[in-house]
Amino acid sequence: MVMVQLHIAQIGTGRVGRPTAYTIMCSGLVDMLTVCDTKPGLSAAFAEELKHVTASLGIDVEINSCDKDEGISNADIILISAGEPRTPGVKMSRRDLAMQNGRIVKSVSEAVASRNPGAKFIVISNPVDAMGMICKKFTKADFVISTGTNLESLRFRSRLADTLKVPHAQIQGWVGGEHGDAAIPLWSTAKIDSQPIDDYLKSKGKVINRYDVDSYIKKVSKFIVDNIGGTEYGPAASFRDITRAIVKNTNEILSVSTPIKVAEISEPIFVGMPVQLGRKIGYSLFKSISKVEQAGINEAAKAIYGTYIISKESL
Repeated sequence: MVMVQLHIAQIGTGRVGRPTAYTIMCSGLVDMLTVCDTKPGLSAAFAEELKHVTASLGIDVEINSCDKDEGISNADIILISAGEPRTPGVKMSRRDLAMQNGRIVKSVSEAVASRNPGAKFIVISNPVDAMGMICKKFTKADFVISTGTNLESLRFRSRLADTLKVPHAQIQGWVGGEHGDAAIPLWSTAKIDSQPIDDYLKSKGKVINRYDVDSYIKKVSKFIVDNIGGTEYGPAASFRDITRAIVKNTNEILSVSTPIKVAEISEPIFVGMPVQLGRKIGYSLFKSISKVEQAGINEAAKAIYGTYIISKESL
């Protein structure tokens, strides 16, 4: 009997790609891992380090490397983090990366699509929502998502736990919209120990500054970028969670970017929204959030579409 191996490829082994691949491997989610980067020697050196980790952990993972996207074949899941990051100390948004990273994601998508039939694509490159649309356009794959606002959702829960002095495990809640300036904390989904947040606050006689939470979600990444050089471990954990949901078919709710139809726009837009995620993309929580939040999601979609058009026109 031939064992079926799960093959995951990580394209882009920079500040985000390396910890993502490492975290996925250490979580026991992969049998074969291919790492790829166009910088000569980078992915090969990283692959050697990963082999040393397998020796430490005693896990059996086949590690491959390549410096051309065409070197990836027959992968089951492909994570794309190739592209330029934001520059520390410089005032710039993820949207500012749209043109140059659009060209990179287009090139990657065209190079790997035919060699990886049936692969599921997870786009990490910023601006992730628009880049998910670029990947979908040029791979024509059935399953394409971007990491959306899943990382913002982790930041949302973390801030609530710290502010309310409750264990992180008791917090539920998601962020929707754009991975960036138009991120929207979905307060209607927030629960503390299974209680809606408003009920919890009333029962405990507590208050919370929602503006402070919103500001934290949107600004903490710049604080990290300016002081460390880039975000690493938070994104890696977030992307591991998304990959795990697909690999293990958990059908859990994660806030990733998937195509939704918005009035006034002719094509579906990749927008962050809590959805049921497993080997297939399931139902969305859109209809269960407040009308104000729904309106915010629609406005975020329009902003994302504008970024996508800028990116597409530069190709």
